[in-house]
Amino acid sequence: MDKKLVSIRGAVTATNDVKSITDNTAKLVNCLFFKNALTNADVVNMTFSTTPDITAFYPARAAREAGYDVPLFSCVEPNIDGAVTGCIRVMITAWTEVEPFNKYIGLARKLRKDLTDAYSITLDGPSGAGKSTVAKLVSGKLGITYLDTGALYRALGLVVLRNGVGTKDAPNIEKCLKDVKVGIKYQNGSQAVFVGDEDVSNLIRTPEVSMAASDVSAVPYVRQKLLSVQRDAAADSPVILDGRDIGTVVLPNAEFKYYLTASAEVRARRRFDELTEKGQSVTYDGVLSDVNLRDKNDMSRAVAPLKRAYDAVEINSDGMTAAEVADRIIADVTGDM
Repeated sequence: MDKKLVSIRGAVTATNDVKSITDNTAKLVNCLFFKNALTNADVVNMTFSTTPDITAFYPARAAREAGYDVPLFSCVEPNIDGAVTGCIRVMITAWTEVEPFNKYIGLARKLRKDLTDAYSITLDGPSGAGKSTVAKLVSGKLGITYLDTGALYRALGLVVLRNGVGTKDAPNIEKCLKDVKVGIKYQNGSQAVFVGDEDVSNLIRTPEVSMAASDVSAVPYVRQKLLSVQRDAAADSPVILDGRDIGTVVLPNAEFKYYLTASAEVRARRRFDELTEKGQSVTYDGVLSDVNLRDKNDMSRAVAPLKRAYDAVEINSDGMTAAEVADRIIADVTGDM
């Protein structure tokens, strides 16, 4: 992909002291460089402007001290009644291959409610990393919608198994699923997965269905069938989605992206405990084997393989509880409100 010259904008609020200005300017610029895959060599110039209650010199100095060796300019904005106070704005002119990502932090989010009201959180990672558990915790604490995308693939995997179709037989999978309607409904505060009018929520959590979901998710038709369902859910309100390719394919422009991982052994132990608590007869070695096979399938498939988005923050949950991971994400999100 060829690089194009773009203008990238952002803003953050701070108090008028050196530490606050320095910390918040670095936070804003670091995020803009990270999300837009920029290096110093890509940047033509960086222009700061501040409201009159912020010392205009400090943002440019903060950027230089943070290692941004690019042409810098800083100025003071005119005083406007009713404007957001303590505000630092930046415009970066740069060459980049990705679509420009603008970032507004703190009270500065009020400046662009069209960009910040319907924010999305993506949570990708391998099987058993705890994505759905963490996503539910984040959803509950932030009061936003949670869409379990893996459940959608599991539901289609269940349909394929029921119809005796090979889980890697792409042509017959497409025929089998052509008229199947799958969706999610929220009942009494929890998510239920439906195939047509049937609630299959309790039928899609077996190892057999899990492996079927991994196989059918590699079929291009299946991914395309569910793409609009996932994007529609994130269009109009704050939402968190978890899966394998949410940050890379489904919502590549999401504001908050995370890649949650853990060792295969830790993930297998978590899944083993979950299944045995539900009364399923499984062995740890069998679950570990399934986890390793699922990883291989997910990472090597030709269509939308499992990988970390370039702008996703990686969290290794070995030694962390789901609540600790959720708190880490919530701190990021609420710190920007």
